[in-house]
Amino acid sequence: MSAPHVRALGRAAATAGCTALVLALTAPAPATALGTGGGHGHDPARRVLPAGDGWASADGGTTGGAAADPARVYTATTWEEFRAALAAGGDAPRIVRVVGTLDATAGGCQAFEAPGYDFDRYLADYDPAVWGRDKEVSGPQEELRAASARNQDRAVKAFVPSRTTIVGVGRDAGIVGGSLQIKGADNVIVRNLTLESPLDCFPQWDPTDGAAGAWNSEYDAMVVYGSTHVWIDHNTFTDGRHPDSSLPRYHGQLYQRHDGLLDIVRGADLVTASWNVFADHDKTLMIGNSDGAGATDRGRLRVTLHHNLFDEVVERAPRVRFGKVDAYNNHHVVPERGYGYSWGVGAESQLVAERNAVTLPRGVPAGAVLKKWKEAPVTVAGNVVNGRPVDLLAVHNAQFPDEALASGAGWTPTLRTRVDDPRALPGLLAHRAGAGRAR
Repeated sequence: MSAPHVRALGRAAATAGCTALVLALTAPAPATALGTGGGHGHDPARRVLPAGDGWASADGGTTGGAAADPARVYTATTWEEFRAALAAGGDAPRIVRVVGTLDATAGGCQAFEAPGYDFDRYLADYDPAVWGRDKEVSGPQEELRAASARNQDRAVKAFVPSRTTIVGVGRDAGIVGGSLQIKGADNVIVRNLTLESPLDCFPQWDPTDGAAGAWNSEYDAMVVYGSTHVWIDHNTFTDGRHPDSSLPRYHGQLYQRHDGLLDIVRGADLVTASWNVFADHDKTLMIGNSDGAGATDRGRLRVTLHHNLFDEVVERAPRVRFGKVDAYNNHHVVPERGYGYSWGVGAESQLVAERNAVTLPRGVPAGAVLKKWKEAPVTVAGNVVNGRPVDLLAVHNAQFPDEALASGAGWTPTLRTRVDDPRALPGLLAHRAGAGRAR
């Protein structure tokens, strides 16, 4: 990878950190499952989103659980403690401190298997030479796979309530195997965590998906679904120990066990994602998940993305439908192989992409940074490619005339607290973006 610290952060997600050392360095309250507290001081758990910092600062701002009473400040050292802290009753603000690495799948995939499920039998039953390619799979092993998947679903999702701050303690806090569900909530902050993309233990084979079939998986590292006022800051999202290159192939197709890293969907609104690292992933960040979701998404999905590092991601950085999205001061490090695009322009989107940096390898055309999915205007200005100014919209339209995009998203972002020279972004974000670097 181009940013060495991302490798270190990804490895940190693989093993639990030294809890005693973290506690000594950060001096949080005693690590009991529920009801721990402490003074405010300069506690990063009490940080709120600064005024004017992106869409999440609009309409009252985002404070998360900053006002939590001491009895509503929890410290979690296990996945079970973490979910218990989020589920603790009451609507008052809460803070959940994460110490070390929480593993949602510590018992392995076998812990979720329904009795009678046999993966080898599944492969044999639905081998295209036996089952064919013209109908979806059904029958006993598919039913047992689905039952096993439901078991995993119940175990790996953690639902984040309103008025909550989740913050990693120290430099090695994170979650592996789990999916944060910010669903139907308001006023949520997530900071300073390394989130390893959860592995689906039971992907479904769909022989009708494309010409050759495909394996389809579930579980995003984080989902913002129908929620408002969400600040996602200084986190590292990564495939960690399980990059796609490590996954096998069955029925001639990659046995895909990852879904997305971050989805912002279904009427979500007023979201700021800042100073995060998104690394080594395929379908990375989706804003709006369906062209047919206009009833919930039209006029919402207002998202700001700034000072994020997209390091060797294949596509969706982001892909946008409907929303007014302000993407500025991000650094996109494009992979040498398999690159799709960075900015996906979808149905009724109003994307502004300004003053970003793109590091492009030899052989990848600059016009590929943009991708047209549906007719929608886009504002693209002040970006640099390999340190030099490039009009990425003009280049895209020249290189892909059959997918030409119209200029002018129709709005001008105003909620920006700082705008850096895009030529400075590679060095700046390499040292300041991602988990373990929150202030």
